[in-house]
Amino acid sequence: MTKHTGPPHSAGPPDSTGTGAHGYRPPSPGAGRARRFWSQRRIPALIVSLVLLGAFGLLLYDVAAVRADRPGMYWRRRLADELATRQLDDGWVIGTAAVAAVLGLWLLVLALTPGLRRLLPMRRDSPEVRAGLDRSAAALVLRDRAMEVPGVGSARVAVGRRRVKARARSHFRDLDEVRTDLDAALRDGIRQLGLARPPRLAVRVRRSAER
Repeated sequence: MTKHTGPPHSAGPPDSTGTGAHGYRPPSPGAGRARRFWSQRRIPALIVSLVLLGAFGLLLYDVAAVRADRPGMYWRRRLADELATRQLDDGWVIGTAAVAAVLGLWLLVLALTPGLRRLLPMRRDSPEVRAGLDRSAAALVLRDRAMEVPGVGSARVAVGRRRVKARARSHFRDLDEVRTDLDAALRDGIRQLGLARPPRLAVRVRRSAER
């Protein structure tokens, strides 16, 4: 979890307008203004830099060798011969072009997407402060809330960017009552997390196999 200047904010009482059995109250105005955190992508940038550095280094060395009346490197002479003799519909040409296109597309995706998918942005009460919550930490908090519900013997909570999936097993009590209480507890827990875009909630309760 990143820097946080205070306790989680509460969004108030549950919505009374009716959002479904497993819905939650929509965030307050301005809650969605927090943007996702951008990854620095150091490893991809380092790999691309090293590859380009090596390729340009070899090319400059070969050009300097040719200027000094020495024979060019074998790979450049072979590449020139292949480009001069192979047709555009050759399998090697098509395969190389496909690999280059895939690598280029991958680099574009890395450059245009934020990354850091495991970090959920939180509501911003101040333009100078940004806070984020790790998805695993949010799942742990919601699981603790689920275990506090009477009748829940075990619970598993998975937190995604747009959806929270909760699965629980009940040792006693009616399943509908446990599901209702668990849904209410998790909705309240999601509100208290203070996320800028609270995810949807899906709850599933089963009877425990233990006797």
